[in-house]
Amino acid sequence: MNPFYTMPNILTETSEGATAHSLQDELFKEREIELVGEITQESAYSIILQLRYLQKSDSAAPITVYINSPGGEVASGLALYDVMRAVKCPVRTVCVGTAASMAAILFASGTERGILPHGKIMIHDPLTTGINGSALTIDSLSRNLMETRQITAGILAKHTGRPLDEIFACTAKDTYFNAQEAVGFGLADYIVEEM
Repeated sequence: MNPFYTMPNILTETSEGATAHSLQDELFKEREIELVGEITQESAYSIILQLRYLQKSDSAAPITVYINSPGGEVASGLALYDVMRAVKCPVRTVCVGTAASMAAILFASGTERGILPHGKIMIHDPLTTGINGSALTIDSLSRNLMETRQITAGILAKHTGRPLDEIFACTAKDTYFNAQEAVGFGLADYIVEEM
């Protein structure tokens, strides 16, 4: 996050005086969560805790996750995916910018998926960098990467209704979808015109 960016505060006056709380806290009370920036172990766990808390407070009311993310760690993203699917309350997703890579998978898994008119979705195969080590180590890493590819493609196929072969063809390279294309492909349900 930009060090010069500050989250706006909301001032509330009561008989005991004025109190300030963050805009993010106010939106959380409305069951709205933000997934912004890279998906890391820490950011995924923060969203997981928020989802669990909101389910505990009301297991039937929907939760909305606003996504603007380039993706990130697949293992952390899959943990978040599992929790999003396991909580009892519906988890709506809204793309407010870009949902790429692992973030695209999380976006596509929403029970209801909206994308803003200028939003973009990007899907591709899981990536790895800096592979080194013995032949056996590299073979093991390669098998693990191919298994992860199968898992992530399977998730996209499930949530888009597209055949696995078509998903593999799209994820073999970076494939971008604008809002209309995302709806047509089954990644999103509708274009958000009003919030």
